[in-house]
Amino acid sequence: MKTKDFFGKIFSTRLWLNLAAMLVVVILLCWGVKAGIDIYTHHGERIAVPDVRRKLFADAEHILAAKKLKVVVSDTGYVKTLPPDCILEQSPEPGKEVKSGRVVYVVINSSHSPMLTIPDIIDNCSYREARAKLTAMGFRVGPTEYIPGEKDWVYGLKSNGKLLRTGEKVSVNDLLIMQVGDGMRDMEDSVVYANPDDYFYEDNDSSAQPMPSDGEYYTGPEAEGEVDEFEVVTGPEQ
Repeated sequence: MKTKDFFGKIFSTRLWLNLAAMLVVVILLCWGVKAGIDIYTHHGERIAVPDVRRKLFADAEHILAAKKLKVVVSDTGYVKTLPPDCILEQSPEPGKEVKSGRVVYVVINSSHSPMLTIPDIIDNCSYREARAKLTAMGFRVGPTEYIPGEKDWVYGLKSNGKLLRTGEKVSVNDLLIMQVGDGMRDMEDSVVYANPDDYFYEDNDSSAQPMPSDGEYYTGPEAEGEVDEFEVVTGPEQ
């Protein structure tokens, strides 16, 4: 190819028109991609999140839907003074600017109080330790009920007049009463319970003997199977 023909093709109108057309296509393609991304991501859109706290979930759902926002329940809580399904918390917080379609996570009020499990404190720890455990877990601890036993030792737990067991579930609103020893019984004495109406008493100086039905117990020789020998003496005849 001659030099004249080479430069003639480079500076030809057709070549430059083709290059200009390609450049326009590239520019339009880039602009279209950017516009599509902006539309998809709602670029430049700002919506202030409304405050839906202390509102019922159904009402909050309508308020957020009007702002083109979605709502999802993330957790439940319990506030006794508020009605069920009332919104306690929300995220994002009120007033924060977001884009349409954003999900607002809410915590709603439960219809019943949460249940907590009784820890292993019965006949297993002192009064101070037991009270600290119950309070830390969120239980309400009422006045202490003292019973015969080792001083400040927890022997039982009651609620609404009912004795509770370890592992039993109780409402956080229920008042717990601890049965604590008053120190009036010797540590070396022990009581072995057979049934509510009949028990055995064991003392350091006597063997275990069943308690009779008349409410007395025997620790003398007769209780050990021995017979007290005696002689009947009669007075002079009148």
